[in-house]
Amino acid sequence: MKNLLGLFCMLLIINSTFGQLKLKDKATFSGVKMQNTQGESISLNDAKREKGLIVVFSCNTCPFVVGTPDFPGWERQYNDLYALATKNNIGFVVVNSNEGKRANVDSFEEMVKHAQEKGYQMPYLLDEKSELANAFGAKTTPHVFFFNGDMSLIYMGSIDNIWDNKRTSDIPYLPNAIQAQSEGKKLKPNSTPPKGCSIKRLN
Repeated sequence: MKNLLGLFCMLLIINSTFGQLKLKDKATFSGVKMQNTQGESISLNDAKREKGLIVVFSCNTCPFVVGTPDFPGWERQYNDLYALATKNNIGFVVVNSNEGKRANVDSFEEMVKHAQEKGYQMPYLLDEKSELANAFGAKTTPHVFFFNGDMSLIYMGSIDNIWDNKRTSDIPYLPNAIQAQSEGKKLKPNSTPPKGCSIKRLN
């Protein structure tokens, strides 16, 4: 439990000077090609499907992503979320914006290695100079941005609430949002606080 408490002491939800997308805003930088651990570079527009696109900012080392003895880590859900999104005709990509660690643990080579070791089924994209993260106002790893088929933002925040050790039940925010979008229903909630390690920008 001490490790978990220490982990949450490290939690950084920063008030960034970068722009922050708001609900109903259109995705920016959606046409920019990014290196993809699966091979050919792709853009968000390439990854989008009829019902929309989910973008998850992530990295190779954050305890909230990879897990600890006291916290399962959200990364283990990525393949299931990708499968659920694909089943509902929604695109799904993971994006690494940790430009401050690009020379070592978050280099493209390490991203490829990490994706292979973890069996990533979805595109894992390199966000050069954190441009996409800056455009979206992404703060943490992970941080979810869910766009509809018109690339307008319909949900942002956390995957679920398992970070909250005071919760009385688990709430799968993102799976619920995927289901609502596929059924043409209103997303409730459509925004939750992002939880995780701060994105490591250069400045």
